[in-house]
Amino acid sequence: MARDMSPVLKKCRSLGLEPAYLGIDKKSNRTFKRAGKKTSEYGAQLREKQKAKFIYGMLEQPFRNLFARAQKLKGATAGENLMTLLELRLDNVMFRLGYGRTRKEARQVVDHKHVLVNGKCVNIPSYTLKAGDKIEIKEKFKNTQRYKDVFEVTDGRTVPAWLESNHETFTGAIKEVPTRDQIDVPVNEVLIVELYSK
Repeated sequence: MARDMSPVLKKCRSLGLEPAYLGIDKKSNRTFKRAGKKTSEYGAQLREKQKAKFIYGMLEQPFRNLFARAQKLKGATAGENLMTLLELRLDNVMFRLGYGRTRKEARQVVDHKHVLVNGKCVNIPSYTLKAGDKIEIKEKFKNTQRYKDVFEVTDGRTVPAWLESNHETFTGAIKEVPTRDQIDVPVNEVLIVELYSK
Protein backbone atom coordinates (compact mmCIF):
# COMPACT_ATOMS: atom_id res chain seq x y z
CA MET A 1 0.00 0.00 0.00
CA ALA A 2 1.36 3.44 -0.94
CA ARG A 3 2.09 5.83 1.93
CA ASP A 4 3.34 9.37 2.29
CA MET A 5 6.63 9.00 4.21
CA SER A 6 7.79 12.62 4.02
CA PRO A 7 8.91 14.30 7.30
CA VAL A 8 5.81 15.79 8.92
CA LEU A 9 7.28 19.03 10.31
CA LYS A 10 9.11 19.75 7.06
CA LYS A 11 5.88 19.29 5.09
CA CYS A 12 3.99 21.51 7.59
CA ARG A 13 6.58 24.26 7.05
CA SER A 14 6.37 24.06 3.26
CA LEU A 15 2.55 24.22 3.33
CA GLY A 16 2.44 26.94 5.99
CA LEU A 17 0.47 24.65 8.30
CA GLU A 18 0.45 24.44 12.10
CA PRO A 19 1.33 20.87 13.27
CA ALA A 20 -1.53 21.16 15.82
CA TYR A 21 -4.04 20.51 12.98
CA LEU A 22 -2.48 17.06 12.68
CA GLY A 23 -2.61 16.44 16.43
CA ILE A 24 1.15 17.01 16.83
CA ASP A 25 2.35 19.16 19.71
CA LYS A 26 5.85 19.74 18.35
CA LYS A 27 6.78 23.05 16.81
CA SER A 28 9.48 23.73 14.30
CA ASN A 29 11.74 26.69 14.98
CA ARG A 30 12.88 26.89 11.40
CA THR A 31 11.04 28.97 8.83
CA PHE A 32 10.49 27.98 5.24
CA LYS A 33 12.02 30.55 2.89
CA ARG A 34 10.37 30.99 -0.48
CA ALA A 35 13.16 33.29 -1.73
CA GLY A 36 10.71 36.15 -2.28
CA LYS A 37 8.85 34.35 -5.07
CA LYS A 38 5.21 35.13 -5.68
CA THR A 39 2.85 32.18 -5.90
CA SER A 40 0.91 31.85 -9.15
CA GLU A 41 -2.83 31.21 -9.22
CA TYR A 42 -2.22 27.57 -10.12
CA GLY A 43 0.41 27.32 -7.36
CA ALA A 44 -2.06 28.59 -4.76
CA GLN A 45 -4.72 26.11 -5.91
CA LEU A 46 -2.26 23.20 -5.89
CA ARG A 47 -1.06 24.16 -2.42
CA GLU A 48 -4.61 24.08 -0.99
CA LYS A 49 -5.18 20.63 -2.49
CA GLN A 50 -1.86 19.38 -1.07
CA LYS A 51 -2.77 20.84 2.31
CA ALA A 52 -6.14 19.02 2.39
CA LYS A 53 -4.55 15.73 1.27
CA PHE A 54 -1.79 16.04 3.86
CA ILE A 55 -4.12 16.90 6.78
CA TYR A 56 -6.46 13.97 6.06
CA GLY A 57 -3.67 11.57 5.02
CA MET A 58 -4.94 10.86 1.51
CA LEU A 59 -3.26 10.09 -1.79
CA GLU A 60 -4.19 11.67 -5.14
CA GLN A 61 -6.53 9.05 -6.63
CA PRO A 62 -8.74 8.51 -3.54
CA PHE A 63 -8.89 12.30 -3.09
CA ARG A 64 -9.94 12.79 -6.72
CA ASN A 65 -12.60 10.08 -6.35
CA LEU A 66 -13.93 11.77 -3.21
CA PHE A 67 -14.11 15.09 -5.08
CA ALA A 68 -16.12 13.39 -7.85
CA ARG A 69 -18.54 12.15 -5.16
CA ALA A 70 -18.75 15.64 -3.66
CA GLN A 71 -19.71 17.10 -7.05
CA LYS A 72 -22.69 14.72 -7.32
CA LEU A 73 -24.05 15.55 -3.86
CA LYS A 74 -26.80 18.15 -3.63
CA GLY A 75 -27.49 20.73 -0.93
CA ALA A 76 -24.20 22.65 -0.89
CA THR A 77 -21.29 23.58 -3.12
CA ALA A 78 -18.82 20.92 -4.30
CA GLY A 79 -16.13 22.40 -2.03
CA GLU A 80 -18.32 22.29 1.09
CA ASN A 81 -19.46 18.76 0.24
CA LEU A 82 -15.80 17.72 -0.13
CA MET A 83 -14.89 19.07 3.33
CA THR A 84 -17.93 17.33 4.86
CA LEU A 85 -17.02 13.98 3.24
CA LEU A 86 -13.41 14.34 4.48
CA GLU A 87 -14.63 15.00 8.03
CA LEU A 88 -17.03 12.02 7.96
CA ARG A 89 -14.26 9.51 7.12
CA LEU A 90 -14.02 6.92 9.90
CA ASP A 91 -10.31 7.55 10.60
CA ASN A 92 -10.92 11.30 10.94
CA VAL A 93 -13.93 10.78 13.23
CA MET A 94 -11.86 8.49 15.47
CA PHE A 95 -9.22 11.25 15.66
CA ARG A 96 -11.86 13.89 16.45
CA LEU A 97 -13.37 11.67 19.18
CA GLY A 98 -9.94 11.35 20.81
CA TYR A 99 -9.17 7.68 20.08
CA GLY A 100 -5.95 8.59 18.31
CA ARG A 101 -3.34 11.29 18.99
CA THR A 102 -2.98 11.84 15.25
CA ARG A 103 -5.07 10.86 12.23
CA LYS A 104 -2.40 8.27 11.35
CA GLU A 105 -2.81 6.63 14.75
CA ALA A 106 -6.61 6.74 14.43
CA ARG A 107 -6.27 5.12 11.00
CA GLN A 108 -4.18 2.33 12.56
CA VAL A 109 -6.86 1.76 15.23
CA VAL A 110 -9.40 1.24 12.42
CA ASP A 111 -7.02 -0.95 10.36
CA HIS A 112 -6.40 -3.23 13.35
CA LYS A 113 -10.14 -3.95 13.70
CA HIS A 114 -10.64 -2.21 17.04
CA VAL A 115 -13.76 -0.32 15.90
CA LEU A 116 -17.45 -1.23 15.76
CA VAL A 117 -19.85 0.95 13.77
CA ASN A 118 -23.48 0.30 14.70
CA GLY A 119 -22.35 -3.01 16.26
CA LYS A 120 -20.42 -4.25 13.19
CA CYS A 121 -16.63 -4.36 12.84
CA VAL A 122 -15.37 -1.89 10.24
CA ASN A 123 -11.68 -1.79 9.28
CA ILE A 124 -11.88 0.60 6.31
CA PRO A 125 -10.43 4.03 7.27
CA SER A 126 -12.20 5.75 4.36
CA TYR A 127 -15.65 4.42 5.40
CA THR A 128 -18.10 7.34 5.31
CA LEU A 129 -20.23 7.72 8.43
CA LYS A 130 -23.75 9.14 8.56
CA ALA A 131 -25.75 11.12 11.12
CA GLY A 132 -26.94 8.77 13.88
CA ASP A 133 -24.09 6.25 13.51
CA LYS A 134 -22.76 4.84 16.78
CA ILE A 135 -19.07 4.05 17.21
CA GLU A 136 -17.51 1.82 19.86
CA ILE A 137 -14.13 0.25 20.66
CA LYS A 138 -14.32 -3.56 20.85
CA GLU A 139 -14.65 -4.92 24.39
CA LYS A 140 -11.36 -6.85 24.32
CA PHE A 141 -9.34 -3.70 23.53
CA LYS A 142 -10.94 -1.37 26.09
CA ASN A 143 -8.53 -2.10 28.94
CA THR A 144 -5.32 -1.97 26.92
CA GLN A 145 -2.52 0.43 27.87
CA ARG A 146 -2.70 1.95 24.40
CA TYR A 147 -5.95 3.80 25.08
CA LYS A 148 -4.85 4.93 28.54
CA ASP A 149 -1.82 6.57 26.90
CA VAL A 150 -3.94 8.09 24.13
CA PHE A 151 -6.53 9.50 26.53
CA GLU A 152 -3.80 11.19 28.58
CA VAL A 153 -3.07 13.32 25.52
CA THR A 154 -6.54 13.68 23.99
CA ASP A 155 -8.75 14.18 27.08
CA GLY A 156 -8.02 17.92 27.03
CA ARG A 157 -9.09 18.31 23.39
CA THR A 158 -12.42 19.81 22.45
CA VAL A 159 -14.73 17.39 20.65
CA PRO A 160 -16.61 19.13 17.79
CA ALA A 161 -20.28 19.95 18.44
CA TRP A 162 -21.47 17.55 15.73
CA LEU A 163 -19.92 14.61 17.60
CA GLU A 164 -20.59 12.99 20.96
CA SER A 165 -17.76 11.23 22.80
CA ASN A 166 -17.60 9.20 26.01
CA HIS A 167 -14.13 7.92 26.92
CA GLU A 168 -15.45 6.08 30.00
CA THR A 169 -17.60 3.76 27.89
CA PHE A 170 -15.31 3.97 24.80
CA THR A 171 -18.19 5.11 22.63
CA GLY A 172 -19.02 7.97 20.28
CA ALA A 173 -21.80 9.06 17.95
CA ILE A 174 -22.43 11.30 14.96
CA LYS A 175 -25.09 13.76 16.14
CA GLU A 176 -25.37 15.54 12.78
CA VAL A 177 -23.57 16.04 9.48
CA PRO A 178 -21.06 18.88 9.99
CA THR A 179 -21.44 22.16 8.12
CA ARG A 180 -18.40 24.02 6.76
CA ASP A 181 -18.56 26.46 9.71
CA GLN A 182 -18.03 23.55 12.13
CA ILE A 183 -14.89 22.31 10.36
CA ASP A 184 -11.82 24.06 11.76
CA VAL A 185 -9.39 23.05 9.01
CA PRO A 186 -7.41 25.89 7.35
CA VAL A 187 -8.16 24.87 3.76
CA ASN A 188 -9.72 27.07 1.08
CA GLU A 189 -11.88 24.48 -0.68
CA VAL A 190 -12.90 27.00 -3.38
CA LEU A 191 -9.35 26.85 -4.80
CA ILE A 192 -9.50 23.04 -4.87
CA VAL A 193 -12.73 23.17 -6.88
CA GLU A 194 -11.13 25.67 -9.28
CA LEU A 195 -8.11 23.38 -9.71
CA TYR A 196 -10.20 20.31 -10.56
CA SER A 197 -12.51 22.33 -12.82
CA LYS A 198 -9.72 23.17 -15.27
